[in-house]
Formats: sequence, C-alpha cells, structure tokens
Amino acid sequence: MAVKWTGGHSSSILCLNVNTEGLVASGAERGELTLWDGGGTPTGQLQLPKTDDVTSVVFSPRHPTRLYTSHGETISLLDVRSLKEPVERFHVHEEEINCLSVNETDNFLAAADDSGAIKVMDLDNKKVIRSLRHSNICSSVAFRPRRPQSLVSCGLDMQVMLWNLQKARPLWSTNLQECETEEDNPQSAGQFFNPPLAHSLSVAPCGNIFGCGAQDGKVRIFRVTGVKFERELEFQAHSLGVSQVLCMPEAYWLLTGGNDGKVLLWDVSSVIGKQQKSPAKSLQRRKAQAPASTRKDGKLNKLASNEHARVLPNLTIEHGEKVNWISCVEIKGSKRVLVVDQSSSVSVYPLPEP
Repeated sequence: MAVKWTGGHSSSILCLNVNTEGLVASGAERGELTLWDGGGTPTGQLQLPKTDDVTSVVFSPRHPTRLYTSHGETISLLDVRSLKEPVERFHVHEEEINCLSVNETDNFLAAADDSGAIKVMDLDNKKVIRSLRHSNICSSVAFRPRRPQSLVSCGLDMQVMLWNLQKARPLWSTNLQECETEEDNPQSAGQFFNPPLAHSLSVAPCGNIFGCGAQDGKVRIFRVTGVKFERELEFQAHSLGVSQVLCMPEAYWLLTGGNDGKVLLWDVSSVIGKQQKSPAKSLQRRKAQAPASTRKDGKLNKLASNEHARVLPNLTIEHGEKVNWISCVEIKGSKRVLVVDQSSSVSVYPLPEP
C-alpha cells in the first residue's frame, strides 16, 4: 500500500524532483509549488504568478538550495531556504516549457518546449547560447553525466537526438518509427494508430546509457559511442504509453511509469551486460556474430526487439492512475519511489534493495 503525502497541493501534481539532501519539490497545475521533507510534511509552498501550470522542477546538482521551475513560457530560479519571489526569471521561450535539465557543473540549463525548441542557457552569463530544434513538441531533454556539454532529447516527432553544445545540429538522431520493420514487429501496421511518440528519457549515471519511453508502451535503451548512439535493447514495458522513465543510481536499473497506471522496476543488467571498457568494439563484435537477417542499417533490429522476451519487471506497482511523474528518494536508509498522478497527493512506495 502507498503512503500518501497530502496537504501540499489543491491541484493535480505534474512534476517532481529531489535534491542531494533529500528535499522533494513538486509542481502542480495553476502555479502551485511545494517543498516536502522526507517524512511527507510540506515545508514550503509558493504560488507562482499567472497561475500557469508548473511543468518541470529541477534542483541544481551542485547547489541544492537552487531550484529551477518552468511555468508557462517562463523559467524561475528559487531559493528553497526562503521560498518567496523568484530570485531570477528567464523569458526566452514562446511556447509552454515541458522539461528542464541542468548539467552537473551547474553552468548550463536546457529547456524544451511545445514548439520543439530546446533553449540552452549559460547560467553564468544569463543568456541563451544555443537554440536546438525538434520538428514537433519536444517532451524531454537531459544532460549526460560526466559530459557537461552533451545532451539528449526526444519528442512527439518520434525523434531521439544527441547534441553537443558546440554545434546547432544534432550529432546523431533516430526516428523510432523507422526503427520498426514488419519482420521485427508483426503489429507494426498498428504503429500508424499508435506511433512511438517519445515522452520521456533519462540518462544513467555512467553517461553512456539512456532509456526512452514512448506512446507505444515500449522502452528503448540506447548506448552512446562517440558521436552516435546504437539501440541496445527494446522491450514492451506497458500496455499503454510510457509517460516516465527514470534511470536509477544502480547500473542498469530503471523505473518506468505508464498511462496504464503501473510503475515498474527493471534490472536490465543481464541483458545489456556489465560496463565494458570498449563498448564500440563490443558492439562491432556482436554485429559480426549476428546472422545477416538481424542486421539493418547498422542496427541489431531483430535481435534487439526480440530480446524483450527475456526482460521482466523485478517489481510491479499497481498504482491504478495514469502516472504524471516518478522520482526516487532515500528515507531513513531505504529507497522509495514517489509517484504523482491526476490527484493532489504524492504516493510513496518502498523499493527493494538491488
């Protein structure tokens, strides 16, 4: 059974984030922002101006008192020690912002919006240094750990892209629909009615592995090798769209949340394999060993898509409501998953130790 954190919001909660000290921030519809301690008690509340929905909250990795929030087309920087008027506001977007990410050196912030734009701000100089673009709504963007100038993004154009801040064009991109073939997926004809619109992505702590969740219920895991990425694994995770993917601190563990009301914990380490010294060589070796029928445009399509048969969740949480956001926090030495949905409360579930 879930423990419920209540009293922090009156509207549907849309997003969550946890800082390095275990403080939880949640953003909701109509401009509501709340801070929670590990016991589920609200420690601070703020009504942001214009009552725009708070769509993303993210703490600075290096300064846990700094909280960046997106509401409407605005980004506000807040000081959680004194949750009052924003310390700074940035108005650089023309459409509603969907996702924020701050790099680990705390000098760049990326914000993705409904126009498909990703604006990257230099936080030291308070100005936009890059405007990157998807052809449809950009739903998620994330900087890669250990590579402060590299980021990945995904959107409703079904594109997953790898960027470097030195260039305005993507280093590499993949169309999730083009990854499918009829041989790989006998139901691919249904893709027309349920296309793999990409909703969420998350990068593992190593910086080279990231997961992407899409409307077709699948999770795709990619490995970055140099200036490109390869599809490492694909599996059917949810019966409806995957709204959230979260890579855990443990290597190759991830949480997913879906529109089917489930939250699932996956350990894909046995499928992906242990961290390798030379992932590029390993990938080439796998390709060389694979039958010709599994090779298509340099990707192990059939192999990757058939591997899902061996991937089963380690934990299934029947949350029961469409998942808006998931996060993970340690409370009294034990890991918990935080889940928010259309309600105004935060649901807290225990997680097993890996």
